[in-house]
Amino acid sequence: MSTLSLDALVDLEHQGWDALCASRGGTFYGALMTEDAVMVLPNGVVMDRDAIAAGLDGAPAWTSYELTDARLVQAGDAAAALVYRASAERDDLDEPFVALMSSLYRLVYGVPRLALYQQTTITH
Repeated sequence: MSTLSLDALVDLEHQGWDALCASRGGTFYGALMTEDAVMVLPNGVVMDRDAIAAGLDGAPAWTSYELTDARLVQAGDAAAALVYRASAERDDLDEPFVALMSSLYRLVYGVPRLALYQQTTITH
């Protein structure tokens, strides 16, 4: 199985969501993201790796999540994008957060690393 296969990248996304459910997303994404990576969030904020690493540990935990409709888009020999729908719940939200996610991974020394992540909300 390729390290940029659908199954491998979905597994990485689950690991990320599990980290967010445990309020340790900063540690997880700080290690997963490339040095120049960014996350583009629905509120218009673009965060770099350092901001993500500093800001997600201790953030309110998601209590549950579901990832569906995953699709892999090849982006060359050493890169691929994963697109999926996520639905997640958190105690401080009145309704589930539902969004389309896209994560662009590239191989760095043979290891998948997150280079670009974008959320497009479909509930607000």
